[in-house]
Amino acid sequence: MKKVKNKMRRMIIVISVAILISPIMALTMRVFAESRSFALSPMSQKVVLTPGETYEGSIDVINPSKSDSDFHYLATIGAYGVKSDEDSVDDYASTTENDITKFNQIVNWIELKNDRGTLAPNEMATISFYINVPEDAPGGGQYATILVQEDPQAIDIPETEDSSIKEVMQMASIIYAEIAGDTIREGEIIDNNIPAFLLNGQFEATSMVKNNGNVHTDAEYTLQVWPLFSDEEVCTNEEDPAKSLILPETKRYHAESCNLTAPGIYKVKQIVRIFGEESIAEKTIIYCPIWLLFIILAVIASIIIWIIMRVRARGKTSRKAVSKSDE
Repeated sequence: MKKVKNKMRRMIIVISVAILISPIMALTMRVFAESRSFALSPMSQKVVLTPGETYEGSIDVINPSKSDSDFHYLATIGAYGVKSDEDSVDDYASTTENDITKFNQIVNWIELKNDRGTLAPNEMATISFYINVPEDAPGGGQYATILVQEDPQAIDIPETEDSSIKEVMQMASIIYAEIAGDTIREGEIIDNNIPAFLLNGQFEATSMVKNNGNVHTDAEYTLQVWPLFSDEEVCTNEEDPAKSLILPETKRYHAESCNLTAPGIYKVKQIVRIFGEESIAEKTIIYCPIWLLFIILAVIASIIIWIIMRVRARGKTSRKAVSKSDE
């Protein structure tokens, strides 16, 4: 019995110490993580390249740390693309898988200079790169990333129970290149949809576009919403349409939203454009919140019940009148 009690005491002590230490360790790791940060500029760039010529570009690596920590970095070249297929067209997620396709041969043309270094706090370094475009480079789009990460060998993390694990921070600057030559600029708008009835004020107009060409482009989306009996727009991005970049031979889903604050009937217009193709969808929609729908249904039910009761009351009155006439 005493052994059991001693074991219980030891377990309680261990658990108590763990509870007390864990916030301190978490704070230590958080402070350590905050002292290790960096930024890239630009995060992406579009370039036009000519076969047989060399393009020179650069990105900046910045150490914004407020502590005294130096940042040790190294840079590499990676392929770039997106995950977009028939089953997941709404998940237009980037991928840096290094499988070379016809749209990322550029990874073999890029040469990095000063691809590693050390930055003191508030210091910046420039990574230069050269793109040596072959004479026989195909026209159209080519995509790559300059991936910058911490040098794993230089990370000195605090001692923990699992200090063998190192968290390496990394960022990528994307290169969207267009090779002069035989470029195909074709696209289609597969879907341009506006809902007809809303139960909440978060309205979304959706669309699907497909890039059938061999070069990237920006799809453009304009959304306008007015009350039925007014010309004063409650939502509009007509002067600054939303844009999303779409890569060759991919589909992209887009949702443009508007927050409706008052129930009512609204007119909606959405315009989608890609490579000169344009689709215009217009619809009258009803916004009826659930609470208002319940009130309407309750009123309708009350009217129906009242009508039934009136009909029954009249029936009883008629039967009484017939009985008196028979007497």
